[in-house]
Amino acid sequence: MSFDVPDASIFGFLGPNGSGKSTVIRMLCGLLAPTSGEATLEGIDVVRHPDRVKPKIGYMSQQFSLYRDLTVEENLTFYGSVYGLSGERFATRKKAVMDVVGIAGQQSKRAGTLSGGWKQRLALACALIHEPQILFLDEPTAGIDPVARRSLWDLLFDLSAQGTTLFVTTHYMDEAERCTHIGYIYLARLIALGRPAELKARQDVTPPDTRRIELVTDQAPAALRILKGLPGVLSATFFGEALHLLTSESLDPDAIRSALDAAGMGVTNIREMSPNLEDVFVTLTQGLEQTGRA
Repeated sequence: MSFDVPDASIFGFLGPNGSGKSTVIRMLCGLLAPTSGEATLEGIDVVRHPDRVKPKIGYMSQQFSLYRDLTVEENLTFYGSVYGLSGERFATRKKAVMDVVGIAGQQSKRAGTLSGGWKQRLALACALIHEPQILFLDEPTAGIDPVARRSLWDLLFDLSAQGTTLFVTTHYMDEAERCTHIGYIYLARLIALGRPAELKARQDVTPPDTRRIELVTDQAPAALRILKGLPGVLSATFFGEALHLLTSESLDPDAIRSALDAAGMGVTNIREMSPNLEDVFVTLTQGLEQTGRA
C-alpha cells in the first residue's frame, strides 16, 4: 500500500477486522519494523529513526491502556514525565489538555472508576500532553455511548482546526463520513483512497447502466426476500429502516413497487439515491471476494 496523509487532515483508515489497520499504525509509530518499504512522518524516516518520530506523535489505543489505580492527575503527570515535560512547561500543558478535553474537575478520581466516555477523554489528554503534530487514534469511540462519541468527535474537529493531523481507525460509517480523506484496506491491500465524495463517485461502486435505490416499507424483511429474487435487482440489503438496492438501469422503480404491491406489501417511499460509504466498502469488498483477489 502507498498513501499520503495531508497536514491537519482527518484521515480515516478503514477495513474489516484482521485487515491490518493496527499493524500499519504500529509500523508508522516506529513500534514494528516493516519487512519492506518505507514510511516518513514529518519528513523523518520511521524505519531508520523511530526514536525521532515518537516525540512528534500521540497514540490512543482501542483498549483503555492507562493506569487504572492512578488518578486522572497522576496519569497525566506520568505521561508528561515520559515525554520529558517538567516545571512551568508541564503545568501549562496539563492545564491546556484538561481544558481541551473538558476533564477539569475530575483530577482526583481514579482512572479505573471513570465511565467509558471520561476514560476516552483522559486517554486523549495523555496522548496530547506533549503537543504532537500527528495523533493516531485506533477505534477511539469503540464501546462508548452516542453522546460521548459525538462529544469526542467535536474535540477531534477542534484539534484538526488547530493544525493537528489525525489518523483514525473506525468501524462506524457515520464517523467515516466525518473524515476529510479515507483509505480502505482489505487483507493488507489498499483498495480505495480519496475523499469521501470521490469514493462514492467511483464507477465500480455504481457501474454504468445501474442505479441505486432506497426503498421504505413496513414489511422490510419479507420485502427483502422478494427483491433479491426480482430480475434486475443486483443486490439488496438493510440500511436502518430502509432497503438499499443496486439495480440495472432498465428496471423501473415502478416495477419494484408493483412487485411488492402484488405481494401485499405497501411501499412508503422509493427514490433513486447516491451511494454512502457503507455501500462503497461493501461493494468493493464483495467484488474482491467474488473475483478471488486479495
